[in-house]
Amino acid sequence: MPSLEDLLRKSIPELSDRFVERRRPVPKGLLEALEVDPRQGAKQLAKRIRVRYRSNRSEGQRLHSLLRFEIELWSEGFSMVAGVDEAGMAPLAGPVVAGAVILPQNYKLRGLNDSKKILDPEKRDELAIQIKQDAVCWSFGFAEVEEIDKINIYHAGLLAMQRAVQGLGVPPDFILVDARKIPNCTTPQRGIIRGDALSASIAAASIIAKTTRDAYMLEMDAIYSGYGLASHKGYPTPEHCRALKELGALPIHRRSFARVRQALGLDPVQAELFELEQEVEITETTETIEITNEIVVTQGA
Repeated sequence: MPSLEDLLRKSIPELSDRFVERRRPVPKGLLEALEVDPRQGAKQLAKRIRVRYRSNRSEGQRLHSLLRFEIELWSEGFSMVAGVDEAGMAPLAGPVVAGAVILPQNYKLRGLNDSKKILDPEKRDELAIQIKQDAVCWSFGFAEVEEIDKINIYHAGLLAMQRAVQGLGVPPDFILVDARKIPNCTTPQRGIIRGDALSASIAAASIIAKTTRDAYMLEMDAIYSGYGLASHKGYPTPEHCRALKELGALPIHRRSFARVRQALGLDPVQAELFELEQEVEITETTETIEITNEIVVTQGA
């Protein structure tokens, strides 16, 4: 690292780029020197660096809190803790996709969060790339549209989770799952309501699931033009509903969902919505509302 004297010979824009934009370590004495530096912008730069310090400290505390469940399990001797989550419960088209991730112990990745809270697709993709590079192992699992229509969306989500766990290169010794529990799984597990916002492992899995599914829907957009799949990813947006009404249903549309059945001229299926355990919350509130409005399920599924 350059000496303090060498750094102070640099221009204020150069220092700003180095210590604010690129977040390089700040040497001892630089802040104090900038606060008495007569150059225009020096004092403002010192304030910006202090704001960065506070932001880093707050982010570090948030990331540590995200590891609360993992830290407890690591202390109990569970070294390979997997997080599992799904994406794509509410869309009218496309598969439901689950992600599974085993993170290194004490792993902290700046910006790691529930995928639904990361609104910038490029940021989600960057995080997914970093998670894949850093993880002990990661995997994803699909449940296809035909399976969704056959066994219903809730059970299809569980099936995708099973496949994601089975695809892990290292067997987990404990599994943290968003909101539910995976059936036919002998590994100890815990369902955490809103787990994608409370557990680093589940948050990482949610990002893997979301980015994998989004990439798949981009491929479908290249095959099926005119439906806007690249923008809405199959969710029931006004644009998608108009295209469905005007152009009809595609092979990747879910025939067990009410709006798709309506577009096909089919009667709604009179059946019970899938059963939920009391402690289970499927997804965030908005997606749950969409699911409730859209799904119809064959009797006995």
